[in-house]
Amino acid sequence: MLSKQSEEGYRALMPGVRVKTLCYGQRTLMTEFVMDQGTELPRHAHPHEQTGYLLRGHLRLSIDGQEHDVREGDSWCIPADVEHGARVLEDTVAVEVFSPVREAYLPK
Repeated sequence: MLSKQSEEGYRALMPGVRVKTLCYGQRTLMTEFVMDQGTELPRHAHPHEQTGYLLRGHLRLSIDGQEHDVREGDSWCIPADVEHGARVLEDTVAVEVFSPVREAYLPK
């Protein structure tokens, strides 16, 4: 699968958070998250391993009860079933890969 850059395809997950599925295969799915300063992503867990890279902005990422100051160029990996959440400290863009494919994020 090849996906070309486009400004289309974003959808709101919650106020202040938009997601776009960039590309996916049988085992992985890659997304772009655009998050507004001041947004709180509630703590949650899911059966997907989640690997991310911060393209722009600033987050306070909580993974398994530990707080991490995440800035442009930083990356992370959250194991499956581990509780995590975030506070968006600046307008932020992140790319994240989920494995297995996170079906809720598949294009409709």
